[in-house]
Amino acid sequence: MKKKLLHQIFKEKDELKAQNNMRFFKTGKGQYAEGDIFLGLNYPQIRALAKKYYKELSLVDVEDLLNSEYHEVRACALLVMVSKYKTGADTDKTDIYKLYIKNADKVNNWDLVDNSAPYIPGDYAFNFDRKEDLFNLAKSGNLWKERISIVSSLYFIKHGELDLTFELSKYFISHKHDLIQKALGWMLREAGKKDQNKLELFLKENISCLPRTTLRYAIERFPEQKRKMYLNMK
Repeated sequence: MKKKLLHQIFKEKDELKAQNNMRFFKTGKGQYAEGDIFLGLNYPQIRALAKKYYKELSLVDVEDLLNSEYHEVRACALLVMVSKYKTGADTDKTDIYKLYIKNADKVNNWDLVDNSAPYIPGDYAFNFDRKEDLFNLAKSGNLWKERISIVSSLYFIKHGELDLTFELSKYFISHKHDLIQKALGWMLREAGKKDQNKLELFLKENISCLPRTTLRYAIERFPEQKRKMYLNMK
């Protein structure tokens, strides 16, 4: 089944789109995804393939796919894992989670993180009391593991638990990479949808240290006058 999936992926490749994606996802020398290789599939195509094949693929197959040099193959493997996780029993979820954490270094671009982190490590940390695993990722020093820890907190937010997001935001408040700053702002904005007072309290307490990028994302949904107030405070 793995061979069938790979055959289908390569059948749908598009060299022009691949070149555009390599520029968009910053694969040039010195950029955050240096050396990553794209085939030119879009996410609707990848999702359709994952949906078609996820039941038949084993976790051994999935791990092989995660080790692919091709971005879209890794993306498909992660979407397969998400589908398996959502439909699996608790023992299946544990196996999938362990596989994800073992191969977290393969989840090495922001789209791969954002399409998987809330649904596997976020879900597992919330429902199996493994929040400490997310803090271990946060302390890893690896950009993508750091983003996984932050974006995983979206699952907590959706279930009304905001403390993790604020704790991670405090931990990463001086981070220099814009992919972390944007992720923080995104999660803070989502937390604010649940409790704007908590968000504003966090902003006021940390405004002097908060990166401007993070602040802009966090206050994106505020009324214009309030947005200007916070930007002027910064």
